Amino acid sequence: MSTEQTHKLFINGEWVLPDGGSWLPVKNPATGEKLADVAKGNARDVDRAVAAAKNAFPAWARKTATERADYLYALNRLIERDKERLAAIITAEMGKPLKEARAEVEFATGLLRFAAENTRRLQGEIIPGSMVDEKILIDRVPHGVIAGIAAWNFPLALSARKIAPAVAAGNTIVLKPHELTPLASLALAKLVEEAEFPAGVINIVTGDGPDVGVPLVAHKDVKLITMTGSTPAGKKIMAAAAENLKEVRLELGGKAPFIVMEDADIDQAVEAAVSARFSNCGQVCTSNERTYVHEAVYDEFAAKLRDRIASLKVGDPTDPDTDIGPKVSLPELEKVSEIVAKAVSQGAKIELGGHRLTGKAYDSGVFYAPTLLTHVTQDMDIVHNEIFGPVLSLLRVRDFDDALEKANDCRYGLSAYLYTKDLGRIMRMTRELEFGEVYVNRGGGEEPQGFHHGYKESGLGGEDGQHGLEAYVQTKTVYLNA
Repeated sequence: MSTEQTHKLFINGEWVLPDGGSWLPVKNPATGEKLADVAKGNARDVDRAVAAAKNAFPAWARKTATERADYLYALNRLIERDKERLAAIITAEMGKPLKEARAEVEFATGLLRFAAENTRRLQGEIIPGSMVDEKILIDRVPHGVIAGIAAWNFPLALSARKIAPAVAAGNTIVLKPHELTPLASLALAKLVEEAEFPAGVINIVTGDGPDVGVPLVAHKDVKLITMTGSTPAGKKIMAAAAENLKEVRLELGGKAPFIVMEDADIDQAVEAAVSARFSNCGQVCTSNERTYVHEAVYDEFAAKLRDRIASLKVGDPTDPDTDIGPKVSLPELEKVSEIVAKAVSQGAKIELGGHRLTGKAYDSGVFYAPTLLTHVTQDMDIVHNEIFGPVLSLLRVRDFDDALEKANDCRYGLSAYLYTKDLGRIMRMTRELEFGEVYVNRGGGEEPQGFHHGYKESGLGGEDGQHGLEAYVQTKTVYLNA
């Protein structure tokens, strides 16, 4: 392994060899070529990283909000400087089209900027006491060492989403990127080093779940866990955290309904439905997972939808004209294939796609054809299980009541979409639609100043905005007397 292709662990401000001397290959899903080898950490590496974060915490927590913000601003400027290089890394390791990778870098900078801008907005309270001259102070203080676990679908943005609010609030952090896509996080670590963050404030430990994720979550000195990933993994983390009563923030799976009523702008709704389903090859927790269309406009919508999906270009993610790149890995592609096959066996009809793409450049990667399924009914497995791939399921609904009932018939509750011009329906939606994040008359894409959170099996807590930032502090009540 050459130096250029080998990535060590970033612990206590230094690049260190893994304790076990093992490495994991990182491959390009579009070409199959090996991009690099990254350190395969273990429990002893986790111990080193947590110890470094714990030692760094007192001095970092004592820094003023402005001082912490200045470090984040410095990191933000470096990301903006290197945005093309970072986007290229994301595309290479994840297969995301370059135009979408650039958007991910911009989102990461937005998350860092918001955290930096709001370090001085973590406000306390002063309450009148019950004794003469007494004041009750509700202060907000950092937790300590944070464990961050990121998913593979947004390798840079999810790292920034964990790191930025944690350190803005005065905590230190140990981050585990996903083993499929660790390179963007390691590139971020190099920029952390260049921004001259104090040693131990931000640590990156690569490796797999059993060897790094499990000991990190279970570590006695970790005070809060923030994780983005699958619902089964989130449940395991929550169970492990219970041993020491750690706080847990989980952003998990989704099964977003996309509701189109008869008064919607059909052309806009089609474009948004396609974007919300096929962006990042459908590998987004907020993706349009089931499209419910009013029967009065179903045929028109279905015809335009079919044409739009057929126009999507699948291929080399570095090509600026590419709309859809590969799936992140062969096992992930096989999951999608199994889901589609099960839907067909239950009565769904494949209108477009429904297969792995082969021939020429496709043979080197893991590409799945953009797929449209019709004749889908509410009782099918594909309506209830997360697809996480480029497959759009189209369902017919009688009216708004029918759409709401079917949308809520779901164990997930992350995101939803609604296209209608009826204010009464929109108001009903705010009361009756059981999802934490709803996009009305627009496509998906959360903003750094919003609050990204879900209900039911989509997780606990939330990310982004002031509410997300406040998750990284705890309250301390002081009864103050002279």
